[in-house]
Amino acid sequence: MRVSTADGVWVVPPQRALWMPAGVTHSIVMLSDTTMRTLYVRDDAAAAMPTACRVLSISPLLRELIVRATELPLQYDESGPDGHVIALILSELQGLQSLSLQLPMPHDPKLRGLCQALLDQPGDARPLEAWARTINTSARTLARRFQSETGLSFGAWRQQARVLEAMGRLGGGEPVTQVALDLGYESVSAFSAMFGRPQAQ
Repeated sequence: MRVSTADGVWVVPPQRALWMPAGVTHSIVMLSDTTMRTLYVRDDAAAAMPTACRVLSISPLLRELIVRATELPLQYDESGPDGHVIALILSELQGLQSLSLQLPMPHDPKLRGLCQALLDQPGDARPLEAWARTINTSARTLARRFQSETGLSFGAWRQQARVLEAMGRLGGGEPVTQVALDLGYESVSAFSAMFGRPQAQ
């Protein structure tokens, strides 16, 4: 699934989770048939968790604990076996590794619109100059503003957007060749090389 907030976009592959702090406005797009389980954690119990969204790698133990937790009554005995399950979940959550599956989003409305267009059509290969014309600015100004707002160059941001889109589609079972062509790559080998390439500047 793909989760969007005012600050960024995250792709959550199978067997992964997204930690979202309380009060964050967000939207979710399912990229394929998805079964999802949601846990709500009280603020006092989440004090050691990140203060921003993070994609987390889920261990087999934590996955089974979450499945068990969804079977518990809302009013469970915190001092009994049910409470021990929840305490172990909280302990496991605090030790999880964050995965770099985030795409920062700019706050400037014009840049955000441009980024949304790239997310909607990740195979669009127009150069920076062409994109600059769509928002009535120069390529140099766009490059500077893009770096300032996202922390990434335009090329690095677009590459990361394509990587995240590919992960979502491949995770949904789409053929590699089709995904490669849709994302603007001329061959599967060029597409495969993208995953091992450092971010473009």
